[in-house]
Amino acid sequence: MLAILVVAFIFLALIGMPIAIALGISSTLALVFSPYPPVAAVQKMLTGIDSYTLLAIPLFVLAGQLMNVGGVTRRIFNFAQALVGHIPGGLAHANIVASIIFAGMSGSAVADSAGLGLVEMEAMTSHGYDERFSAAVTAASSVIGPIIPPSIPMLLYASIAEVSVGKLFLGGIIPGLMMGISMMLLVYVIALKRGYPKEERVRLRQLLSIFLDTMPALLSPIIIIGGMLTGVFTATEAAAVTVGYAFVLSAFVYRELKMKDIPGMLLDTISSTAVVTFILSSASAAGWILVRSRAGQTMADFVLSLTTNPYVVLLLLNVLLLLLGCVMELGAIVILTVPVLIPLLQNLGIDLVHFGVVMIVNLMIGFITPPFGMSLFVLSGITGLKVEDLVKDTMPFIIPLVITLLLITYIPSLVMAIPNWVMP
Repeated sequence: MLAILVVAFIFLALIGMPIAIALGISSTLALVFSPYPPVAAVQKMLTGIDSYTLLAIPLFVLAGQLMNVGGVTRRIFNFAQALVGHIPGGLAHANIVASIIFAGMSGSAVADSAGLGLVEMEAMTSHGYDERFSAAVTAASSVIGPIIPPSIPMLLYASIAEVSVGKLFLGGIIPGLMMGISMMLLVYVIALKRGYPKEERVRLRQLLSIFLDTMPALLSPIIIIGGMLTGVFTATEAAAVTVGYAFVLSAFVYRELKMKDIPGMLLDTISSTAVVTFILSSASAAGWILVRSRAGQTMADFVLSLTTNPYVVLLLLNVLLLLLGCVMELGAIVILTVPVLIPLLQNLGIDLVHFGVVMIVNLMIGFITPPFGMSLFVLSGITGLKVEDLVKDTMPFIIPLVITLLLITYIPSLVMAIPNWVMP
């Protein structure tokens, strides 16, 4: 059964079939030649997405849409520009800082690329930055979105690994900041080399004025994380609160959301959610087959027969996930690999919260890695640039991201310090 699943999936993927359809067909074929009825594939596709936790996905997508249309993203970028615009390559630094702030609201790299990215790129290109470099910075900074809480991929991982969503969210704070700082160091070097401009330093009174205008938006992550940690609401309810707060900001505080904008936002949310859910549904059937085939225990036994050194195993898993992230959708990877990896991680005493953050950071690097880096395709559609043109300027940003990945992999306290302090 397992061999049929793997062979069929690889064959269908190689001939260009969409991942979701390939997973569904290969799962059904595997069940045809198993003791289980083929209808089990359909049942698992339905039950795999019947999850209260996963309800947060469309809500966070909608929250991102509201912030983009309601002027929240533009104000965040203006505030970031006022903070760091005076550094060489100032608007590129503002791009990254804005992504860090927006990460605490949307939980989605696509929302960052499609909404905030448009504002960032227009500002950079109008000030003399090369369009490809502007797109590369925007693509690279967008991967911070699902690392700093809230995070849609972390919600998915938590639902499968059965770990605390709150701890996962808190564990992503330091790695997310490390990613941003490391990319800003790279931007600084590139800006000096290419002679990119810096903005005039903003006076304190003007900075205070911009801060006060942006402050309602900056309160969003505090409300989300604070509410979860105090037990006021769950992660899914936090997503609903975020939507409500984003609507109030956009419609009544900043007054930029119009009634005519709402149908389009809802349709975009439905479309985005349907694509993600279809992939998750098909991957759930394949994941069930992997569990029933005891693939996880078999893999654990095989790896442990080669080495019991957790550092070596973590390195091998990082390489595997980096390769998978280049060719598959993040959600499908999480559903397919987490059930298989849990026995191995537990045998080696690796904390599932620590590994969850490491895994999401790893897979987000795949978001800007060819051939299937989602952020590259989003920005290609926005700018009209070819994906292959974007790749050349994006690749240098993979270096600081991989360095960050290795640091959080081998220094678990970088991930676990805040969760252990706040939620002992």
